[in-house]
Amino acid sequence: MKLKSQEIRAIAPEMDPLRMGMGWKVEDLDKPQILVESTFGDSHPGSAHLLGFVDEAVKGINEHGGKGARYFATDICDGMSQGHDGINYSLASRDTICNMIEIHANATTFDAGVFVASCDKAVPAHLMAIGRLNIPSIVVTGGVMEAGPDLLTLEQIGMYSAMCQRGEISEEKLTYYKHNACPSCGACSFMGTASTMQVMAEALGLMLPGSALMPATCADLKQVAYEAGKQAVELAKKGMKAGDIVTMKSFENAIMVHAAISGSSNSLLHIPAIAHEFGFELDADTFDRMHRGAHYLLDIRPAGKWPAEYFYYAGGVPRIMEEIKSMLHLDVMTVTGKTLGENLEDLKKNGFYEKCDAYLEKVGRKRTDIIRTFDDPIGTDGTIAILRGNLAPEGAEVKHTAAPKEMHEAILKARPFDCEEDAIEAVITKKIKPGDAVIIRYEGPKGSGMPEMFYTTEAIASDEELGKTIALITDGRFSGASKGPAIGHVSPEAADGGPIALVEENDLIEINIPKRILRIIGINGEEKTQEEIDAVLAERKKAWTPKPKKYTSGVLKIFSEHAVSPMKGGYMV
Repeated sequence: MKLKSQEIRAIAPEMDPLRMGMGWKVEDLDKPQILVESTFGDSHPGSAHLLGFVDEAVKGINEHGGKGARYFATDICDGMSQGHDGINYSLASRDTICNMIEIHANATTFDAGVFVASCDKAVPAHLMAIGRLNIPSIVVTGGVMEAGPDLLTLEQIGMYSAMCQRGEISEEKLTYYKHNACPSCGACSFMGTASTMQVMAEALGLMLPGSALMPATCADLKQVAYEAGKQAVELAKKGMKAGDIVTMKSFENAIMVHAAISGSSNSLLHIPAIAHEFGFELDADTFDRMHRGAHYLLDIRPAGKWPAEYFYYAGGVPRIMEEIKSMLHLDVMTVTGKTLGENLEDLKKNGFYEKCDAYLEKVGRKRTDIIRTFDDPIGTDGTIAILRGNLAPEGAEVKHTAAPKEMHEAILKARPFDCEEDAIEAVITKKIKPGDAVIIRYEGPKGSGMPEMFYTTEAIASDEELGKTIALITDGRFSGASKGPAIGHVSPEAADGGPIALVEENDLIEINIPKRILRIIGINGEEKTQEEIDAVLAERKKAWTPKPKKYTSGVLKIFSEHAVSPMKGGYMV
């Protein structure tokens, strides 16, 4: 098999001298050319440490007959972007990084790729690019940061900030929490979007078994990066492309693992977008269908008790897969060149679980404290539900395991806001009362880039009175760390003239998670028939006028013009 890089080299005579100008040797020119793509940069703790893993991957490549080339497309941090318009760039950055990787890979041509990333948009961007490129590919994730004192983790800062604003804790106490919540590099230590997407990369078969969400400071992680580089050369020689590994069965496995770990709600944006690049269409109803009856096993924050570093100590993705084995396709191929079932058997024989148990013993926990058994689950109806009705004809999502039971069936009075800033001010100043439905609109992909409503959810969840008596409903999205009565991704979004744009003060909103319902059932506090509601909404639609575009230039203008519905993945077309 002739390598693609050598075919291009034969018709591009400038390539050899240009590479030698970088210090390449003559003998390097004939080797399999391996792209090592990462989001390394001084942008946040999830990326600042990645260069070490990049260099280990290059070393593994170069010492096993290949030649590695480092490329970088640094990501942003959702945490640093919170509370200001910077968060509007978050989802758009995913597609932009993906596009940059496509340019890197195709402008020169490579025989395989190692993809190194850790965080919310970086990992899905790399997975999307892998699907788009369809070259032999392997993923290395940068792991998870350690927890702080008393197991303090970053997702608690929003809660403490809201408590400080209400005068419940001192400014000094908040400062202490802020200064101790991120003691090391790595993804934030809870099962937010970053941690979830690391797990999804392994669940799709694109990582070495057991390597997702290792502690970022763990010495084993550098060895993983080295082995990934070595394996990339093998994949290149075999011509084993990403599309030969990732199939519809792989995505079904990932969804089952997502249910078992109570993964981030943002996965409903990312997994369909990744599937789209691989040539599959995954709609939100697939998540809903597969989550029904799925066993939820992982007791990790924000829905659970423990920091995410404990996930690896308990056996990580392989242990989850062992527990839900009866619900997985074990015959899918993986980057090892073996099937998932074969990988799981190998891990039992090579001491993987014994090594994990030793870590767990040091923190004084047993495996079932972190990962429950299949027969003793935390829940048996997955973690995600897709709601529909006249408020969300195309759907809305809720992470029901993080929502209080009081909000699983409720009728609330609408309190609509056209931006998050106004809504959070109303929550903090107690203008929102029990029985209200806080509606934040014009925050979808076309409205403002689909930012997270993190501070609003934290303000609600940390309020003892409101946390169990109101709901937040939005066409925006939530942080993977969010908990509480939060319903997002309402589609069609307000900027597209969806029904959420037509809601008025004191409309009655019915939420019924068991029946998957989200609908308007009353006008101005009085219940109406469905026909009456439809007539009112039709009149309101006639009077509705679109808001002026928030962005008239730059990347957010492009994103708002080309993004599809959140229910399809929010990717650009």
